[in-house]
Amino acid sequence: MTDASTGPGDPARTLELLWDTRERSGLGRKPGLRLDQVVSAAIEVADADGPDSLSMRRVADQLGVGTMTLYRYVPGKAVLFDIMVDRVSAEVRYDVDSGGAGWRFRLEQVARVNRALFERHPWLLTHLPGRPPLGPGVIAKYDAELRAVEGIGLTDVEMDSALTLVLGYVRDATASLLEWKKRSEADGQSDNEWWSTLAPHLDRVLDRERYAVAVRVGTTATTHYDGVHDAEHAFEFGLQRILDGIASFVHGKKPHSVRPDPDR
Repeated sequence: MTDASTGPGDPARTLELLWDTRERSGLGRKPGLRLDQVVSAAIEVADADGPDSLSMRRVADQLGVGTMTLYRYVPGKAVLFDIMVDRVSAEVRYDVDSGGAGWRFRLEQVARVNRALFERHPWLLTHLPGRPPLGPGVIAKYDAELRAVEGIGLTDVEMDSALTLVLGYVRDATASLLEWKKRSEADGQSDNEWWSTLAPHLDRVLDRERYAVAVRVGTTATTHYDGVHDAEHAFEFGLQRILDGIASFVHGKKPHSVRPDPDR
C-alpha cells in the first residue's frame, strides 16, 4: 500500500494551503486556474480510476495544462492528497446536535454518513493518511462527530476512542462490502448461480457428520440470506454490536461520572 500521507516537507506550507481560502490566480496557460480547481480535478481522477492512477501529470491532463503548472499551486502529490482528504471531509453533513435524539442515534448517524463518504470516494479506504491533514474540513468533521458522544459520561480520551472504534469499523466493513459487490459484478454470477454450480461437487466430498455444525449453520444462513453472504446484513449486525458495546461501557461506569444526556 502506498503511503499517501504528507512526507518530509514544510508543514507550515501544507497548513497554509489547507487553511488559505483566497483565490489563487495561475500564471500558466490557464490564467484563471485556482487551487480548488486542481484539487477538484485530482478528486475526479481518484474517484474514477483509483488512487494509484493519481499523479501530477494525470491531474494536469485533466485540467489541460502542463504538469509544471500545477507546482505553482501545490508543492507535490503528497500535499495535494492531504488537501483532497480535507476537501472531501468537508462534504460530511449530519445533525448530531438533534435535540430529541440520544447518543446512540447520533453515533449511528455518524457511522452511516461516513459509510456514504467512503462509497463516494473509495480511495479513502486504502489511502487515508495515518496522520490526518489538520485542515478546516478534517477538524470540523472531528468536532461534529465528537458531539455525538458529548455529555454521556465518557472522559475526553474515551470519547476519542469510541469515535475511533466506530469509524474504524465503518472503514473496514465498507471496504469488505464494496469488495464483495465488485467481485460479484466482475464475475457476472449471482450467489445462487455460483452455489448451483459448486453444490454437486461439494456433496461428493463433504463429510456432513464430521462438519455437522458448519453444515447446519451454513444452510440456515444461506437460506436466510437467499445467498452465500449478505454484505448489508453483515454491516448492520456489526454496527449494532459495536454500539451495544459502547452502551454497555457507558452504563457500567460509576454513577458519579455520568453526565446528563442518557441514551433514549
